[in-house]
Amino acid sequence: MEKKMPTFSICNLLGSDRCMTEVFVTRLRKFVDKHPGMQFPHRHNFYQIVLFTQGGGQHSIDFQQYEVQPHQIYYMAPGQIHTWEFDDETDGYLINFNDSFFTSVVNSPQYVRDFPLFNHITRSSVNTLDLACCTEVEQAFAQMLEEFEAADNYLKMELLRGILTIILVRLSRAAPLAFKDGTSKHHVAQLRQFEQLIEQHFREKRLPKDYAKMMFVTPNHLNALTNSAIGKSAGEIIRARTLLEAKRLLTNSDLMVGQIAETLHFEDNAYFTRFFKKHLGITPEGFRAVSLQAEA
Repeated sequence: MEKKMPTFSICNLLGSDRCMTEVFVTRLRKFVDKHPGMQFPHRHNFYQIVLFTQGGGQHSIDFQQYEVQPHQIYYMAPGQIHTWEFDDETDGYLINFNDSFFTSVVNSPQYVRDFPLFNHITRSSVNTLDLACCTEVEQAFAQMLEEFEAADNYLKMELLRGILTIILVRLSRAAPLAFKDGTSKHHVAQLRQFEQLIEQHFREKRLPKDYAKMMFVTPNHLNALTNSAIGKSAGEIIRARTLLEAKRLLTNSDLMVGQIAETLHFEDNAYFTRFFKKHLGITPEGFRAVSLQAEA
């Protein structure tokens, strides 16, 4: 049974009278003023990109806390947990969009996920742009907002899609490298494959050998690859994803700890509790209690 942490769609935010199911663009200040209740923990079922142009405050994405700064940008994929506490001067641009905004015209169902911005196993959800990049990106945001707010111009959706593609490419180029210098293109492709496989199978597969088999490499090769490119073992990367999902379920559902253990394919509640405490230093029950206290 789900708790009351809401999951928002684009239609939820706009209202049924002017619902656009694929894309929404606005100034951040306008959005925050219109939706003050969204500062509390919530999820989206869409992608979100925010560029801060001024102001301060804090926001968190999947339990990671960030200080708001001008030129900072964040990108969130569906399902991530978000909170914010912005000061009154905070402003910028916000873009929400669904997978269907691209998949309606692109054959690949993974088109958006293929951008490195939305895979957070080895990459932060937040980046601070240098002045030149921020100026270029801000101009693209402003152009997209102008087109979004205009009347139904000829090929409006196509132009919005094109501008957003430019933004995604530019931000992907500006994002800090997830992998160490010297990592070959072939190894980067293997690491991206590993990340995608984790996202698909982490609930039932937690051993590096399971992923190595799907990638047609040896477990030793996979571990050497992740250690040399990321500085973490394959097992560490898999465990991090499992623990993130456990934290999400503990804060966003009324499932008993034993039911969460079953959902994540642990042998029993005791094994799950030992696993959670070993890596996070707190029991699942303790983590849930702290999270509920923070929400109160």
